[in-house]
Amino acid sequence: MASMTDRVVLFSDVAGSTSLYEVLGDKRAFALIEQCLDTMSQCTTELHGRVVKTIGDAVMAVFDDADAAAAAATEMQLRVDKLTPATGVKLGLRIGFHFGPVVDQEKDKDVFGDTVNLASRLCDLASRGQVITSMETAKCLSPLFAANLRRLYAIQVKGREKEVELIEIVWQSATEELTAITAPVAPGAGTAVIELELAGTRIDVGPDRRKVTIGRDHEADFTIRDDRVSRAHAMIERRRGHFFLVDHSANGTYVTLEGKPEMDVHREELTLLGHGWISFGRPRAESHQVLEFRIVETWRPERPAPAAAPTTAHA
Repeated sequence: MASMTDRVVLFSDVAGSTSLYEVLGDKRAFALIEQCLDTMSQCTTELHGRVVKTIGDAVMAVFDDADAAAAAATEMQLRVDKLTPATGVKLGLRIGFHFGPVVDQEKDKDVFGDTVNLASRLCDLASRGQVITSMETAKCLSPLFAANLRRLYAIQVKGREKEVELIEIVWQSATEELTAITAPVAPGAGTAVIELELAGTRIDVGPDRRKVTIGRDHEADFTIRDDRVSRAHAMIERRRGHFFLVDHSANGTYVTLEGKPEMDVHREELTLLGHGWISFGRPRAESHQVLEFRIVETWRPERPAPAAAPTTAHA
């Protein structure tokens, strides 16, 4: 028998679990992931939530209110952050949660519906160490979490007329200031691609790929070997036709737009324009690994239809 009820649905998965098997071997990696799953389940129970199921390296849970889900997500990140094996592999979770109506199937103790789908999507959008929720869910949080909320950006979700605005719950430190530097979206803009190149590796971000990650972590799309670079240092992502550098690091990211002086981006976002270079943890002149970027407009005007062949009139 099924019924409709309001619940907070939370998804949490172990980021980079595939590489753990490569680094630690099957037996140790499996044990470590099981430890992460146990930790996530314990946090859920302690905050009066219910684990619906585990899916591979992920946990799906439900809570009665947003505060409990946010507290559980924070506690999950804190505890898993301390589970660093002797190899030095840094663990982290990707967490997303959303509050809304669900179909509660009592027989299987499972839940279904749009709320579940959106919570899963938010988890997919999160980077390692991130907790993401929707603006409508964030509005349900008590003032206790106000200092930890950071506005991100809006996404278009299938089946919804309005875009869903994303909010990050910053659990590492409630005192760090995070600002956003964004650019307006040009109406009617074409399809842009940002070409990224570092030490012979080339990745394009555009309609088919939304973001890349940069850091000391070997799971990053671009790995930077420098002790001043954080494991999850920064990412570059595409939002509504524009490209943003998002810095999460301790030592900042340095951006040089062609023809402009170098800028220090630290715990904030910067819109990337044209052509330039990015160094991580130290200025470009001191860095051995520099990422070059170039934004290319791929839109082309449609070719006019060929003119109709002249007809010959017959008497």
